[in-house]
Amino acid sequence: MIKYRLSILFIAFSFLMASCQSSSVAEEPLESVLPENFETPPTGEDVFAPDYWDDAQLVWSDEFDGTTLSTENWKLETGNHGWGNNELQNYISEGNVEVGDGTLKIIAKKEIFDGSNYTSARLNSKKEFRYGKIEIRAKIPEYKGKGIWPALWMLGNDINSVGWPACGEIDIMEYVSYSPNEVHFSIHSTANNHVKGTQITSGPVPLETIEEEFHTYGVLWTDKYMRFYIDTAENVQLNFIRPANSSSDNWPFSKPFYFLINIAVGGNWGGLEGVDNTIFPAVMEVDYVRVYQK
Repeated sequence: MIKYRLSILFIAFSFLMASCQSSSVAEEPLESVLPENFETPPTGEDVFAPDYWDDAQLVWSDEFDGTTLSTENWKLETGNHGWGNNELQNYISEGNVEVGDGTLKIIAKKEIFDGSNYTSARLNSKKEFRYGKIEIRAKIPEYKGKGIWPALWMLGNDINSVGWPACGEIDIMEYVSYSPNEVHFSIHSTANNHVKGTQITSGPVPLETIEEEFHTYGVLWTDKYMRFYIDTAENVQLNFIRPANSSSDNWPFSKPFYFLINIAVGGNWGGLEGVDNTIFPAVMEVDYVRVYQK
């Protein structure tokens, strides 16, 4: 039976639920891919109508065909400064990304590199988007033990000027391996974020095959709401309605955002129960990233 979980949970234990929020934004500007009328839906259209998304068109995707990562679509973000969460990995530019057999592979490894004991990869999209039906089909690393923190997410393109959490964060999928068979969806803003213990989250959503099978993680994003789902748009796990008295503090989501794909090691949340060094290498596969817009 398809389940609707329309939840807005405010989590008090912020130190347990740290998000992948920190980013040193790239020097090169992002390329916007926006519908012609992106500020509000066309006059007369009801974004809450059951058929609203039926005629959405694919405007951008990466299917990860071929054998190399598209440098037109992605750039690698590097560094080992903890990323605001006391993470242990060093994100490096070579050796932790593979493309083949129709998927992108992000690989976290147990290896010493420039003062860190682990390496991984963090991809940022070069294009940015405002509103749409967004889907990422991915398979979480095989469960072997505690310590990794894979995520599929988005950050506001003004992070360099306003910082986090004012830029906004959309967590399309987060997973921590000390809590297998579960996935999390979250939203962060100035008013609602884990530092204050007020982030908006689905909490842990049971997904028994998350480590064994590919699943589609999606969000329906308009100027009125964000709905997070698994596999089908009807299987909603978190529904966030734009506040009646919205502002940049509680709704920084009417501007372009860009994608991030990464595996963190340890950290305030991912490493809450330690890191099992026998779990490496840990591989997350991504089948595709797709953006549909009206």
